Amino acid sequence: MKNNLESLRKEKNISQEELASILKVSRQTISSLENGRYNPSIILAFKISDYFKKTIEEIFIYEGE
Repeated sequence: MKNNLESLRKEKNISQEELASILKVSRQTISSLENGRYNPSIILAFKISDYFKKTIEEIFIYEGE
């Protein structure tokens, strides 16, 4: 699954560490999400969409199997 997390984070001018702290996850989780190596839980996806004031679909792009 692709996502726009890195560009959204950079628009807000915050570090991976800062975003991780806000979302109560590790910096490694943010890095893995941004690099497409990790798909978030539905709860984390909702937290991210709430923080950025975007829908989940605006952040995460499902490309099928």
